Amino acid sequence: MNSVDSERRIALVDLLDRVLAGGVVVTGDIKLAIADVDLVQISLRALISSVSTLYGPGQESPG
Repeated sequence: MNSVDSERRIALVDLLDRVLAGGVVVTGDIKLAIADVDLVQISLRALISSVSTLYGPGQESPG
């Protein structure tokens, strides 16, 4: 393994750690239209975070 691969892996792990520690919201919209007539519209939203970030210390997660 060369140093570039190891740097990329470390950077990916750091990025994942920061995302899970702080959380991130991913949003997107999909629209299907024919001849300027909207047939289907889908809105997507996803929250990506660790459980400990969502509930914090001293709080129990439901379930």
